[in-house]
Amino acid sequence: MRNSTGVEFVLRVRNLHIRRGTTSVLRGLNCNLSRGSITGLLGPSGCGKTTLMRAILGVQQITSGSIDILGLPAGAKALRHKVAYTSQSLSIYPDISVHDNVAYFGRLVGASGTDVAQAISRVQLNDYASRPITKLSGGQANRASLACALVGHPEVLVLDEPTVGLDPITRQELWQVFRGFAAEGVTLLISSHVMDEASHCDEVLFMREGEFLAQESIESVQARTGTDNPEEAFLALIKESE
Repeated sequence: MRNSTGVEFVLRVRNLHIRRGTTSVLRGLNCNLSRGSITGLLGPSGCGKTTLMRAILGVQQITSGSIDILGLPAGAKALRHKVAYTSQSLSIYPDISVHDNVAYFGRLVGASGTDVAQAISRVQLNDYASRPITKLSGGQANRASLACALVGHPEVLVLDEPTVGLDPITRQELWQVFRGFAAEGVTLLISSHVMDEASHCDEVLFMREGEFLAQESIESVQARTGTDNPEEAFLALIKESE
């Protein structure tokens, strides 16, 4: 779906509410993600980031509102090969090689041997393809997990805190990989509680207590709030909301 300026929105969230018992977890969220963009979902732990991601994947019950991805409701069978996800904790098999992990997940989506090789190459792990996950660094293991998600050629990639806990150089390398995906037309939603990650994103979704405080570029947020860095901008938005 395109807006009046011709921008193609791949993912649309409309008035999304999620409750658990008497607790309101997500409170009327609205956002649009355009094709080939990187959107940072940034906020403190417990603010609802993972719940939103689960809803986008179609594995979280929605109380009201809607999520459309590529013109289909979240969780639709036709989206299974078009939307990929990596969890905050490593969710691949640690005792087998990078290649065998990617090949296994590739079989689940009908990927070919060429697809497996391409996925490993896209995350720059050709030299480590035969190495068990336990023999990789943290950043390399994260890239192996990404390869498993990419093997089906998804159009939307949802990543839950993929860079948290990594050293600065490894984080920078991963963001370069993410930027390469976006250049190929993949739409990325990347969560983090590290506010500085905003500088790598086309837009940020600042989130607090189940609500969005902003959806715009970090440069726009800082200019609007008169602040010098993402953390100050986030704190300024909190003050405005109160």
